[in-house]
Amino acid sequence: MDPLSPVALVVSGRVTRAGTPRLCADLEAILATSDATVVDCDVGGVVGPDLASVEAIARLSIVARRAGGRRLRLRGTPPELRLLLDLVGLAGVVGLDDGPAAVEAGGTPGPGS
Repeated sequence: MDPLSPVALVVSGRVTRAGTPRLCADLEAILATSDATVVDCDVGGVVGPDLASVEAIARLSIVARRAGGRRLRLRGTPPELRLLLDLVGLAGVVGLDDGPAAVEAGGTPGPGS
């Protein structure tokens, strides 16, 4: 696989602390079969984002970084989740890349926008 082509992880539904280890294991499995330096994490389907969601994203980011300095980039970030990430200071740590649509809706452009 091309290291410049990102791989994808989809996170949807209600994110719980109990489900976070499974998400991390899924990401580890994806990274084990890829040389990609960026993981696109589609969080557009996350329901009722809360601090458990933020914790899961933080842990996924750590998994990516420990796997050779790779980077997690969030896609489709719901506004509520974006606000929580900003509130706890993680908005600048994880990549928020929702493209021009987020900018039009009042968001900030992410890397590559």
